[in-house]
Amino acid sequence: MLLELAQEQKMLQKVIRDYATEKILPEIDEYVQSSTFPTEMIKGLAEIGVMGIPYPEEYGGLGEGMVTFALALEEISRVDASVSAIVMANSSPATLINLFGNEDQKHRWLTPMITGQFIGAIGLTEASGGSDTAAIKTRAEKVDQGWVVNGSKLFITNSGNELNGVAVIAAQTGEKNGKKLTSSFIVPRHTEGYIVGPKIHTIGWQAADSRELTFEDVYLPDDCLLGEEGSGIRQLLTSISYGRISIAACALGVAQGAYEEALEYAKIRQAFGHQISKYQGVSFKLADMATQIDAARLMVQRAAKLADMKKDFRKEASMAKLFATEMAMNVVHQSIQIHGGIGLSKEHRISKMLGDAKLLEIVEGTSEIQRMYIARLLGC
Repeated sequence: MLLELAQEQKMLQKVIRDYATEKILPEIDEYVQSSTFPTEMIKGLAEIGVMGIPYPEEYGGLGEGMVTFALALEEISRVDASVSAIVMANSSPATLINLFGNEDQKHRWLTPMITGQFIGAIGLTEASGGSDTAAIKTRAEKVDQGWVVNGSKLFITNSGNELNGVAVIAAQTGEKNGKKLTSSFIVPRHTEGYIVGPKIHTIGWQAADSRELTFEDVYLPDDCLLGEEGSGIRQLLTSISYGRISIAACALGVAQGAYEEALEYAKIRQAFGHQISKYQGVSFKLADMATQIDAARLMVQRAAKLADMKKDFRKEASMAKLFATEMAMNVVHQSIQIHGGIGLSKEHRISKMLGDAKLLEIVEGTSEIQRMYIARLLGC
């Protein structure tokens, strides 16, 4: 499926690339090295409309869909995956509220999240399990005119910085006909009993913000329940499919950035009297990298286009996520190989990309989970 971008998409893509090149690239190393949240960069991206790209105009979005959002994430990740991870993580709760929230919830929570007033987090993963949604232990007990939540979530991106305003979490809400009921809840940041733990330092996304969240007798009024009680798993699976497109787009951007670094270096690095790009051992690596990136881009665009067309895109999203993230790991690895010793320096962009690519291979379902899910959709 070869997609020809509309003129408006090309213009927005250029605006985002210019912003990433002029505003993010010169300053991001300072944030990465100090593990500091890039508040002003996120505000700037919100100002040019990035946070609201796939959401309806009536709530403050651009109404452009997933193809355009994937383009934006690729352009940002090409410069730095920490920043794109923040944008992507905000889109997960925004998508849940957009798809399943009522009008009041959309105006109260979705609009601020996509216009830059604050950002959101998605609370699914727990210490006892990540991809196993049936193993969720956080519980919400029904009380008069509300719910009381107890439990914890782990590795929750966007949860502890000054811009965070809300988290959408999954919790068990009892049983029906012998089956556990999982429901989604909107939790405002400063709710009593909502405890945000210290930052978790990971090998990638170092300027992003991931923490443990603990809920100790957190009272939520009835209007914090998202959709119907017991519909949480269906909601989360839908959101995760959108998230897999976003992760694939981020991986595509990381790979593109790593490839460009390798190509530029290979053209200026001299060895044995020649540019190393002239040697077949290096040029073939670059040819493979370019080919793999192009294939991943087509897969990402196909999945995003199917989502925009309201067709079943679950399989294509998982395929794109699987291929693009494993491709990114390979491309970054080969780029470091081309750079040689200098690629091992923490001061060089390419070394940081290795950790970023590895996180992308894990989040929103590992490669093993993707293969299992794709096989199931194939009827195996």
